[in-house]
Amino acid sequence: MVFGILSYFQFDDERLEKIFQYLVENQMSDGGWNCQYPYGATHASFHTTLLVLEALYEYSKFTTLKKDQIEKMQQDAHEFLLKHRLFRSHRTGKVVDSKMLRLSFPPRWRYNILTSLDYFQAVNHPYDERLTDAIEIIRKKEKNSKWTLQEKHQGKTWFEMERAGTPSRWNTLRALRVLKWWEKF
Repeated sequence: MVFGILSYFQFDDERLEKIFQYLVENQMSDGGWNCQYPYGATHASFHTTLLVLEALYEYSKFTTLKKDQIEKMQQDAHEFLLKHRLFRSHRTGKVVDSKMLRLSFPPRWRYNILTSLDYFQAVNHPYDERLTDAIEIIRKKEKNSKWTLQEKHQGKTWFEMERAGTPSRWNTLRALRVLKWWEKF
């Protein structure tokens, strides 16, 4: 998260390079990342992988260094998420965690399919059939041209932007952005 925030604000500091190197060294063999990797995790996490992808996207917008390395890291991580169709076990095909299907904002560190799809549209990922299930879930959640805030995550907030269970401006914006991108295909 820190890497993503510093990259977004184009914080030019050698410590950013150290964080990048940490990510290079800790990308797992399945293409993703897991914050529990130093403690023995053997499979990447949806949550951590998406956070790293978002950070790499921001980092790539302001650095001219390591473009090929960044693209390879992103491709491998994309494949990790796509292999799981964004929310399914690659072994059983079952939903990994039903909370991944709930639309939240802000998502914080918690993974959900709308945030993941919004990332894929931001990087203008080419068509991939493995995104179809997640797109259909987003379409089915639309009510009266709006998408609800289904879940709020714990943590300190300075003010309440939206209430859970009510139409969400943020989820609606993101869903419309994703569907507009998807309709190009």
